[in-house]
Amino acid sequence: MTAAAPTDADLIAAHASGDPHAFSELVRRHRDRMWAVALRTLRDPEEAADALQDAFISAFRAAANFRAESQVTTWLHRIVVNACLDRVRRRQARPTVPLPETGVNEPATPRDSMADRETRLVIKEALAQLPEDQRMPIVLVDVEGYSVSETARMLGIAEGTVKSRCARGRAKLAKVLGHLRNPDAIANVPTSESKRERGGRSGAQREREGR
Repeated sequence: MTAAAPTDADLIAAHASGDPHAFSELVRRHRDRMWAVALRTLRDPEEAADALQDAFISAFRAAANFRAESQVTTWLHRIVVNACLDRVRRRQARPTVPLPETGVNEPATPRDSMADRETRLVIKEALAQLPEDQRMPIVLVDVEGYSVSETARMLGIAEGTVKSRCARGRAKLAKVLGHLRNPDAIANVPTSESKRERGGRSGAQREREGR
């Protein structure tokens, strides 16, 4: 009979007790999801990779202090978000010109249709347009599924602040992504060329009727 796989909490405890392989297994389990959070937050693959490395180093060192008051994934998310915030503060202190993103940097799902991939790209670009203080709560609450209270603890802000920032961010996203809810809306909007064509046809019709 196969032994049950250790839980995340078991791995943290084993790592704190000196198991040299436990933390590597924890990283293997959660690296892709933590990478996605860092990338959505920072929008820069190199910055996200550095932040993720900083976060895992911090988690490695702080694992002995984990008290199981929350899930291990929540604890890791908090560390990743804090590492991203540190990068944002440093970037604001030393502003640079961002380089264009040249490829897809998140793990691909082969079964996804082209339409799904295009939709995710549009949403990613819309998130990138939000200010940092609105994008982070939106990513944690609406993308990652954390509660307002959990997000407030991760970001070190009041719950009311999380709600207001999410509301402002969602209002901006609704304007940018409105066509996803009603894809026919854009197709039905008359262009100046179509207006001229209709105007020309109606004029010709009136001329025939006058004859």
